[in-house]
Amino acid sequence: MRKLLITGQSGFVGQHVQAHVLAGLAGDWQLLPQRPHDLLQPASLLEWLQADCPDAVVHLAGQTFVPEAFRDPQHTLQVNLLGTLNLLQALKQRGFAGTFLYVSSGDVYGQVPVEQLPIYETHIPHPRNPYAVSKLAAETLCLQWAFCEPEWRIMVARPFNHVGPGQAASFVLPGMAQQLQRIRRGLQPAQLQVGDVDVTRDFLDVRDVVNAYFCLLERGRSGEVYNVCSGVERSVRELIEQMAELTGVTVQLQEDTTRLRRAEQRRVCGSARKIQQETGWQPALAMTTTLHDVLRDWEERDL
Repeated sequence: MRKLLITGQSGFVGQHVQAHVLAGLAGDWQLLPQRPHDLLQPASLLEWLQADCPDAVVHLAGQTFVPEAFRDPQHTLQVNLLGTLNLLQALKQRGFAGTFLYVSSGDVYGQVPVEQLPIYETHIPHPRNPYAVSKLAAETLCLQWAFCEPEWRIMVARPFNHVGPGQAASFVLPGMAQQLQRIRRGLQPAQLQVGDVDVTRDFLDVRDVVNAYFCLLERGRSGEVYNVCSGVERSVRELIEQMAELTGVTVQLQEDTTRLRRAEQRRVCGSARKIQQETGWQPALAMTTTLHDVLRDWEERDL
């Protein structure tokens, strides 16, 4: 069995990585046990690695919430950049010589003109918030290590908007699912509090995202950046209306200014051609399935 270390294993994507492995979908990868650690405390990382050295690492952990990045950009940069450096140095000290996948974000591309869609990996990033700045800086760090550590195999994944069961209500579609279940139970009026829904996004089921990461571990090229996306542009308004239809409730959308984000990109669509051609990965789950599973997840939660 090959040993896999996941940072951020208790987070939204990390939990789906665990489920993927436990379901036998990850081949001969075996997860190393989680131990208490802090990316900003190098000693804790060395202690975690003391028991065993992994064959591969998927670095998911970080500060991922854009509004929080605006509120505290210093902490976001410390966790996402310095924390990544601490992890790389701890692995080197431990004698690591395997595969390292840094999970960045499609948000690093920033404002992309409509005529340049879909977004390819060759598009020059123009990050427009502190979170995206921190991710791009950590990307650059990892690619520098790929050059300086030839025995390592280092890749960067840029996932776009991923969604699925277990995601927090602070993200748009789970937030709508939570409200729809509250309306269905009579806990709030038949009005959805929304941000700017007249935008498009490239949504991908988190389970397809996780499968893409394992495809990269197997067949991705060192020193390369890969978009992880559906390649399909979807209207947020239409997805919310589809969720309401699946729930069986009639609702009105009411704009909530607290849900609006600064520097909002109007349309987003990525290209997944590179990862598909080089690894054979393909999305497997239909959006209807994803929305149904998100709604069912919130149906089972304590609202």
